[in-house]
Amino acid sequence: MSKQELKQKGFTIIEVVLVLAIAALIFLMVFIALPALQRNQRDAARKQELQKVVSAVTTWQSNHRGQSPKASDEEAFSKYLDANVVNGKIQLATTDVDITDTAIGAGQTGGATTSTIILSTKNGCNADSTAFGPQSNSRQSAAVVQMENGQAFFCQAS
Repeated sequence: MSKQELKQKGFTIIEVVLVLAIAALIFLMVFIALPALQRNQRDAARKQELQKVVSAVTTWQSNHRGQSPKASDEEAFSKYLDANVVNGKIQLATTDVDITDTAIGAGQTGGATTSTIILSTKNGCNADSTAFGPQSNSRQSAAVVQMENGQAFFCQAS
């Protein structure tokens, strides 16, 4: 083989560096986008659990002559959610549920976090569904949870 033939085989260093740079950019884009996607998925799970709690309140009220569950009813109410009570809180897949019998001030979140849904049997939601507000009727209950994306709160009333 001549020197000319040997020089034509393989890749130049510039071609190798270019391919590695493109691969690095692809990995960088994936690692930047992945945490945001995971946060969105966890927030969607929180909203789904919040809706499950509000639906369980409606079912509870249908079975208990319009009465909302009280803090002392956590054990019985947990059956409506197919969940267990641990340390006074109902444990769901991604969040816990804490029931309160006292009204929480309008615009307040009652201590809701990304891991705890606060269920108030004496409140509704405010106009933009980000915090507790006044009840529209005596049977109304509301639940609030904090979202991870943007640290906003989400409220849903029964």
